[in-house]
Amino acid sequence: MVSKKEKKTMPVQRDYQQLASQLEPKRPAFINCLRAFLVGGCICILGQAIQDMFVRWAGFDKQQASNPTVAVLILISVILTSLGVYDKIAQWAGAGSAVPVTGFANAMASAAIEHRSEGLVLGVGGNMFKVAGAVIVFGTFAAFVVGVLTWIIEGVGGGS
Repeated sequence: MVSKKEKKTMPVQRDYQQLASQLEPKRPAFINCLRAFLVGGCICILGQAIQDMFVRWAGFDKQQASNPTVAVLILISVILTSLGVYDKIAQWAGAGSAVPVTGFANAMASAAIEHRSEGLVLGVGGNMFKVAGAVIVFGTFAAFVVGVLTWIIEGVGGGS
């Protein structure tokens, strides 16, 4: 049975689609998966090394070291994005660089860099919201502000 899409196409269009599918280069699925695995794994190894450094040198336990580890990974990703390096890694690795938290940071930083000429609010802020979603960006920013305020208040009040 012929599908609705095929019924609406002209014979010339069908011939063109067949020719285009024959000439389309085959995607090396195994190589792409291997690249994604390697880069994603390297990002995870880097994250584990950073967490181990926080545990060993800063005296954190594993639970306490997790948040600063994520923050350092995000910082590294934003720096590499601003230097144009992360995009080259992402182009080579595909989903391996997009899945970890570094991919999220790259998406946010790329939108900010690309639209900075439009201004801070409408350019940078507006396009970061488009890319990452208003809830995620607002939640991340609000958590940061609350964390800084808590740190300041506990530091001034003496805390426990």
